[in-house]
Amino acid sequence: MRLLHILADSVVDGPGLRTVIFFAGCPHHCAGCHNPDSWAVEGGEDYSLQQVVEQIRQIGSHRVTISGGEPFLQQEALYELVNALTGYDIYLFTGYRLEQLLDDALARRILSRVDGLIDGRYIKTLHDYSLSIRGSTNQRILNKKQLQSFFG
Repeated sequence: MRLLHILADSVVDGPGLRTVIFFAGCPHHCAGCHNPDSWAVEGGEDYSLQQVVEQIRQIGSHRVTISGGEPFLQQEALYELVNALTGYDIYLFTGYRLEQLLDDALARRILSRVDGLIDGRYIKTLHDYSLSIRGSTNQRILNKKQLQSFFG
């Protein structure tokens, strides 16, 4: 998988102290993006699943946030990662709306493994500094129970 960075001890990327995995590549190119360096698919470095899991274990947090870039650009690697992190509290950021992902079988399997989803593109004109976790008011924070309600 192609990653930009693995960050230990974040307090802004989900509830509690978290390890954040930043995937490389993003098709959304949101105006005002806080991480435009993440747009290039060829950015960052290649990591094996084992390398990522080992680094997460060394950090020691059982709370993981997967962000980017856009993690769903590397959907197979994302699926392998969420499966390898069974027992971890996983939050996932995506610029896609949940409804856009539900028609894809692999995306649904990924979503069934996460504990929280922040969905929707960042929209600069909807930016609000008072928001927790997300950057603009159109983005939703969905917990596991809310996610499961979409699977009917």
